Order: sequence, then structure tokens, then C-alpha cells
Amino acid sequence: MRFEPIETARAYEHVVEQIEQAVLNGRLAPGARLPSERELMTQFGVSRSTVREALRVLQAGAVIRSRPGDPRGPEVLAASPATLHKSMHRLTRARHLGLAELLQFRMVLEGSAFLLAAQLRTDEQLTELTAALAEMERHVEHGYTEFSQADITFHEIVARATQNPLLVVCGEVVRGVVLELIEDKLAQADDRRALMRASLAHHTEVLAAVREQDGPLACRLARRALYDYYAEYVPPGQRAMLEPLVREFVDEFPE
Repeated sequence: MRFEPIETARAYEHVVEQIEQAVLNGRLAPGARLPSERELMTQFGVSRSTVREALRVLQAGAVIRSRPGDPRGPEVLAASPATLHKSMHRLTRARHLGLAELLQFRMVLEGSAFLLAAQLRTDEQLTELTAALAEMERHVEHGYTEFSQADITFHEIVARATQNPLLVVCGEVVRGVVLELIEDKLAQADDRRALMRASLAHHTEVLAAVREQDGPLACRLARRALYDYYAEYVPPGQRAMLEPLVREFVDEFPE
């Protein structure tokens, strides 16, 4: 295959764009090799530095893998959850994304995950969820770190039960970044034990809905749990972003 010559000051971006498009539409399959630097310079009509910058960007984005001195040229990589993980992690750390946006996304994501898990989970996964909940309960009086790890395990099992690797990866990244944003506030909480007990109660309710395969209820409970646990850390003026996701639940079960 051949690429089109580039006529722009930021030429490396267009080199990247053409190669990415060739990967996306299948003209460059995983395992294929790009031409040599010299051949790329000829096809694109750009300098060696432009080609090298484009290859650097493509490698950083896990589109290709380039080994110094490899005469076969850069190798095209297959898309993978690990690649998505890196991209999602970079996006969620962008300055324009605050806790309100991240928490809103997590509520949408995990609500849907619980909805699917309630319908698709296996008996084995239900047993794993029960064990994770028991581990959370065991650590309520003993250690926040151990409790949090059991909590993470619970959510990872739910994500796997959806049978969708995208939900697994997105959930892992967003959970991690949300916790990073508020870890100092959690560390200074007046009564961590009360927080853990409240979280345990929410997880117990959600697990009951998953056990009964009541997806809509599991979804609403999961969103409400996240709202109850995290909303106080969101600036008051931004909480309206979250309320539509729990309003139906509040109307049905007023406090």
C-alpha cells in the first residue's frame, strides 16, 4: 500500500493520522510491518525528523512497536484492553475533568454494569461476590486498606460478569482516579468506620438484587450508593450533574 504526500507545517500529525486510519480500516493488520524510515519519507514527502516524530507518537499510543535496529520496520499492534487503559487513564487525568464529571461517568458506567451483571452473572461469580462482601464485613472493624481492597474486588467481579472487557477497563480506570482525587479527604474523615458500615450496607443491598437477577434495582442501588458515598466531596454547585441519575430512586424511596 502507499500513503499520500503531506503538505502542512505540522506534518507528523497527518502522518500519524494516515497510519492510524490504515490500521482502523484494516489495510494494516496486526503484525504487519511499516516501511522503512527512508521509504516513509519518500511516500509522505516529509523529512526524517517528521517521520521519527510520527513513529514516536504512534509508539506512545501503542499503535506500533518499534525496536532499535530492527530491519523489518515498526510492527503494527493489535488493539487491546491495555491500550484502552492507558488512553482512558490519560483522559481522566486531564485538567478539564473534575470530580463531578468523573463521578457522573462512574455512576452511569457502574449502574449499567450492575444491570448487566444481574442478568449475566454465573453462579460462580455470585459466589465470588458473596466472598468479597464477607471480606469487606470482616475488615470493617480492623482496616480501611483491607476493606477498600475487598471493595475493589467486588466491583471487578461485577465488571467481569458483564462479559464486556471495555466495561472492565473503563471501570477500573475511573474508580482509581475518583479515589485518588478524594483520598486525602477520606484519610481525614472523622469516622471511617461509619463510612465503611454505610458502604457495606449498600453493597449488601446491591448483591441481593444481583442474586435475584433484578437488574433495574441493582442499577438504581449502585448509582445511589455512589451518590451517597461521594457526592459530599463534589462542590455544591456541581451536584446537579449527578442528581438525574438518582432522582427516580429518591422519588421511589424518599429519605
